[in-house]
Amino acid sequence: MDLSPLQIVLIALCFTIPLVGWALLFRQVARFWTYFRLGQPVQRSDDPRARSLTLVREFLGHTRMSRLPIVSIAHWFTALSFFLLFATLVNAFFQLIWADFRLPVIGHFPPFEWLVELFAWAGWLGIIALIVIRQRNHPRSAAGEQGRRSRFFGSTWWQAYYVEFTILAVTTCIITLRTLEAALVKLTEPETSIGLHFPLTGWLSGIWSGLSEDAIRNWIYVIAAIKILVSFAWMITIALQPTMGVAWHRFLAFPNIWFKRFADGRTALGALQPIHVQGKELDFEEIEELDEDAALGVGKVEDFTWKGLLDFSTCTECGRCQSQCPAWNTDKPLSPKLLIMTLRDHANAKAPYLLATEDERGALDEAVTKVAQTSLIGATGYDPARPLTAYNPFGSTADGADAGAVIDEDVLWSCTTCGACVEQCPVDIEHVDHIVDMRRYQNLIESAFPSELGGLFKNLENKGNPWGMGARARLDWAKDLPFPVKILGQDVESADDVDYLFWVGCAGAYEDRAKKTTRAVAELLDAAGVSFAILGDGETCTGDSARRAGNEFLYQMLAQQNVEVLNEVGATKIVVTCAHCFNTIKNEYPQLGGTYEVVHHTQLLNRLVREKRLVPVARPSEAPGMSSAKNPASTAPTVTYHDPCYLGRHNHVYAPPRELIGSLPGVELTEMPRSGETSFCCGAGGARMWMEEKLGTRVNMNRTEEALATGAQRIAIGCPFCRVMISDGLTAKQAEGVGEEVEVVDVAQMLLAAVKRGQEPEPVEETAPEPAPAPAG
Repeated sequence: MDLSPLQIVLIALCFTIPLVGWALLFRQVARFWTYFRLGQPVQRSDDPRARSLTLVREFLGHTRMSRLPIVSIAHWFTALSFFLLFATLVNAFFQLIWADFRLPVIGHFPPFEWLVELFAWAGWLGIIALIVIRQRNHPRSAAGEQGRRSRFFGSTWWQAYYVEFTILAVTTCIITLRTLEAALVKLTEPETSIGLHFPLTGWLSGIWSGLSEDAIRNWIYVIAAIKILVSFAWMITIALQPTMGVAWHRFLAFPNIWFKRFADGRTALGALQPIHVQGKELDFEEIEELDEDAALGVGKVEDFTWKGLLDFSTCTECGRCQSQCPAWNTDKPLSPKLLIMTLRDHANAKAPYLLATEDERGALDEAVTKVAQTSLIGATGYDPARPLTAYNPFGSTADGADAGAVIDEDVLWSCTTCGACVEQCPVDIEHVDHIVDMRRYQNLIESAFPSELGGLFKNLENKGNPWGMGARARLDWAKDLPFPVKILGQDVESADDVDYLFWVGCAGAYEDRAKKTTRAVAELLDAAGVSFAILGDGETCTGDSARRAGNEFLYQMLAQQNVEVLNEVGATKIVVTCAHCFNTIKNEYPQLGGTYEVVHHTQLLNRLVREKRLVPVARPSEAPGMSSAKNPASTAPTVTYHDPCYLGRHNHVYAPPRELIGSLPGVELTEMPRSGETSFCCGAGGARMWMEEKLGTRVNMNRTEEALATGAQRIAIGCPFCRVMISDGLTAKQAEGVGEEVEVVDVAQMLLAAVKRGQEPEPVEETAPEPAPAPAG
């Protein structure tokens, strides 16, 4: 076998460079292993079969990417071509020696050849589609400061372009090689069917018809070499760039999905995880025995779990989370994408310091030491006109000045914990858990939290509710009802004596607008013959706001008190009107020994309608006017529905409220553009209800304007927090002369209007009690 000079040069390059690539890649994989072990321990290996099925389903089905169908299809072909076309890379090495080489067994097998050609073309078309989509969504043509409305704002552009070029170049080489191979077969094997073996590239082989056999062979050597060199240049690049998430997610996404919180594939929403110290759940009864340096939450990047560090490295910088985030969309500093990218870059920059011994640290580069000494959370000198100034992963600003912190404190406190980021993420990053863990440290260790939360914590601790009102006032909502409301411990001894324990909640008991929901639900349950009882002044706040603000101690105190009371009265079935109470009692109280069957009132009422125990008969024309304190019924011919985040995204309750609205005679539902899984937050979650919005525009105004744009006469909700926020937004718009005939109502109020034929509500202005602290609005 004689090799030409061209072949010798190409073989030398294509066997040397790949060896370097493989060596660097294995070195980086080993570094990743060491790096991830810096994180705190966490158990994520339960039910390996379910985890494996989830991984297969999410990858082959691209289930986490389906929110953007065109992107999903293009990415599916591109992703699968990366693996399926690896055989062509192996084949290319041999083609440097034998131009007509085919892999043994499968090389001449038509179905395999068809698969290669299909995915070569599909991968080529897919990456072109993704390139076009990225350019159409480029910040240069997007709205907002510096184009911040683009989901790609802040992403690392050169890395994205390089990955796109690599995929385009490799698929182009594969298609070109196939056309050259077809041309060679025509010359050397004229009896072979081109259509059978080259079904999608044979038609292009004619472009080489003017070349001799030797020339075609030389072109095969060259194109095979280009394919190899491009592929291994990419391997070398990513091996030297461990923070190149747009490339590394091709590998890291698999373990990140496998190790997601829930083995069955659910997103990391619903319950927050308890505080863990050194891998063990913190027992608050043994808090005094903790080491002085034990981290309660996350105060340094090494306080994150190894899964957190894996999350950061897996981020693809696709910006889906950023595009859905209510904070970012109202010009606040929080971008879930930029937060994760910053934590990734900071953790990698700090890793040499963490891995070094005390003696070795003195010899480290000054930049590494600087990164290690920079606080994780604090004041960075954030400038709203320059959004990226909230993030300084390397401990210095863009102009080289020292940064006060890696992440600005306003990034942390802008989060509403709505879960849109987690719901949208295609690689299952757990943003909300990481944000709350950082809040916990700021709250419990640093006592650094927004001043408004001080009043909230004081009221919760002393009065058991955010408003700081007396426990006896919890029963005021039931005054003048045409039937008695039973109280557990007074009118009935045990929850076994009634169908449901009705958890009223703080807002449902104290907030005048939310009281209408409480009264409406009580009237509907009574009309349906469903017996229920309440705890009355034995009820206290579930602790949702305290926990999501990071005050885990206060949450534990409130929650343990409630669980003790609920267990004492024998509660098994609980109906709740507040989405936050619903989530906490259903998903978080089991962590403290309180396991109950919890239903949201829209679920129960929908069931009662289906069972014909409640029959909506009255049309809006038969129940005119708006609601009042005594008669909460209110309806209209057109309605739009706002999905509460803690009912929808966190608990996947989307259908019951809509089915209820659909059962109302003469009522038409008009959906907002952002609804269901892509619903926009009201701005109250994550304890934001009790904090002022000092940055950007108001989240509730953004959502209210979207609701008013539908032209609906009623804005239906299923949560008192949403009601307060959107009502405040509506009041502001009505002051401008917009939406004066619109009312924010609970779905239960509309059902009550349809069930109570002919009873006109008295038009009365809605008033809210003086809150202390005041909702942000």
